[in-house]
Amino acid sequence: MPPSSLYDTDFYAWAMEQAKWLGHQQWDQLDIPNLIEEIESLGRQQRQELRSRLGVLLGHLLKWQYQPHRRSRSWLATIRIQRRDSLRLLNENPSLKPALKEILGDAYANARDLAIAETDLPEPTFPSQCLYSLAEILDETFYPGEPSELI
Repeated sequence: MPPSSLYDTDFYAWAMEQAKWLGHQQWDQLDIPNLIEEIESLGRQQRQELRSRLGVLLGHLLKWQYQPHRRSRSWLATIRIQRRDSLRLLNENPSLKPALKEILGDAYANARDLAIAETDLPEPTFPSQCLYSLAEILDETFYPGEPSELI
């Protein structure tokens, strides 16, 4: 079966075959167009994962700030986990740093939607632009709003 056909019918088998050809340096056997597509996709996945993690983190920071009476250990755990995972992604993929402004803008839009949906507070409650700096967002001691006994 030609490599591109296998790519369309059994991705796992295609990937294992490509790894085998790479390992044996059999360049003429490689499905170059699909390999290029998949490698580019891997890069996009790292960016998407960072946007997703920052979105969840920011959503919980917004909820923390605007619903202090509903704070919980679950929110605290989510904030801590998303911070650690975001920092890990940035450390493992330092070339994402130049795109952080754009990633953060997209993440905040998602976070705002999450906070609106999960709090039932009116949309204007939440600023249209993120008011937290990247340093604050990733700082393990930063919790917006009034102090909490949970921290």
